[in-house]
Amino acid sequence: QVQLVESGGGLVQPGGSLGLSCAASGSISSINYMDWYRQAPGKGRESVASISNGDISNYADSVKGRFTISRDNAKNTVYLQMNSLKPEDTAVYYCHYLYVGISVWGKGTLVTVSS
Repeated sequence: QVQLVESGGGLVQPGGSLGLSCAASGSISSINYMDWYRQAPGKGRESVASISNGDISNYADSVKGRFTISRDNAKNTVYLQMNSLKPEDTAVYYCHYLYVGISVWGKGTLVTVSS
């Protein structure tokens, strides 16, 4: 199965921007939906955004208008551009897909929003 590796996390001030990448070990062209999830300290994992092969995207209400998900099937990579970051966006961000009943997660990348 195709493995996922996230990168791009780090420390950013409130109001700042950060771009995450999710590199797949193989082709993602046959995977319809690719997703980003996050898990804040002491909380459960929540869906952030998803994107279909036809570039139809969906977002959690909490990030709508601030985050943008995109995918490049030629590069086997999914991106999450995060703008106007808030302290409550602090979390480990995970890349994910579900394909033929198999759920695959990356190991996550930590995003900390703090002054």
